[in-house]
Amino acid sequence: MKKLLTLVLALAMTLSLAACGGDTTTTDDGSGDTGTGEPTKMTLILRGGAYGESLQAMLEPFAEEHNVEFEVLLQSFDDLHTGIALDAVNETGTYDLCMVDGSWMAEFTENGVLANLSEMGYSFDDDVIPATTTICMVDDDIYLAPYYGNVTVMMYNKELLSEAGYAPEDIDSFADLMDIAQKTKDAHPDKNGFLVRGGSADNILSDFLPHLVVHGGWVVDENNNPTVDTPEFKAAMEEYLALYNLGSSLDKDDIVASVTAGDTALAQIWPGWYTPTADGPADYTTIPTKLTDDGEDMGAVALQGVWCIGIPDNAPHKELALELLEYVMSPEVQLASIEQNGVPCRFSCLTDPTVLETYPHLETVCGALQTGVYRPVIEEWTQFTNILGTEMDNIIQGTKTMDEALSYAQEQLEQLMAG
Repeated sequence: MKKLLTLVLALAMTLSLAACGGDTTTTDDGSGDTGTGEPTKMTLILRGGAYGESLQAMLEPFAEEHNVEFEVLLQSFDDLHTGIALDAVNETGTYDLCMVDGSWMAEFTENGVLANLSEMGYSFDDDVIPATTTICMVDDDIYLAPYYGNVTVMMYNKELLSEAGYAPEDIDSFADLMDIAQKTKDAHPDKNGFLVRGGSADNILSDFLPHLVVHGGWVVDENNNPTVDTPEFKAAMEEYLALYNLGSSLDKDDIVASVTAGDTALAQIWPGWYTPTADGPADYTTIPTKLTDDGEDMGAVALQGVWCIGIPDNAPHKELALELLEYVMSPEVQLASIEQNGVPCRFSCLTDPTVLETYPHLETVCGALQTGVYRPVIEEWTQFTNILGTEMDNIIQGTKTMDEALSYAQEQLEQLMAG
């Protein structure tokens, strides 16, 4: 497998050179080095963890062939957002390529942070999973490319799932999740039936959204008016609390450790947190799309969290940055990134028979990426999340009643959206 991926990475570099003629010696137009033989210095600001690290691992061939010296900044979620936003006010920015969460799309495009990739000549091919491109576009203009296929999945401990009388393919509804969690807790009072994610307002809300969707609710209506003090939201919150009461709340590293150690039966995770193996103690499956076995199929409930890449509008080397983006997004490089815990957004990579022999979980990811839902594309999403996630945490911790917290959140969100 490693030999194959090394070969396809080399092929990708060959194709990149053929496309650009192999000539990166320019003066000061942002397309390469200065013609002095000194390398062009490019700075990338990326999400920390597997998301950015898988991209960083692909850079060496491009650097060698284009005489580029890379500085790669791997950032936390909040620091990445802040770093990109603050640098956007400069006439000439620091960053040539940035990694962007879809929830920032409206804010960044409204404020001219991102270059219009369509105007630069970039387009998607048919191999890119269409659902992953939705967040990348404003009307017909492309501003981002979907690099890392992040979508929530249901992680399970194989032994505890079997003890509860289930196989992964038997999980058809949220009622099944509750049944598995309850049976685990009944049989093992010292273990968790289900874990919810804590640590921040964004974590709490992101973890909760699939539960809200399956109850027929959402956080805004078609006109982006807040809809959190509703019967659907309250029903979803009751179900979420019931699962929480069969387990606990932990942050991501502790969630993965608990499930793999056999201390927890179920938890929602992102694929970048854990790579299953055939003989490992845990795996994941798609999140069910029905509330009960005979209930309405909602079609899509998993939360899309695709990490996208874009070029800041004030990037110092925009033409070369476009070549880099095209190289990174090529089928060959996307395929090679899997060896570095990458999760491509391409059908060909996620359904490749050779890949699936080693990474069978990617078939699950491929299915989830085709049916996931995105957070609302609103400029105020960061503040929206902080308000709502904080009140949800108050409910979970018992410092406010559900009615108190959701009524207050609704009021605050209405004021936010009213400007």
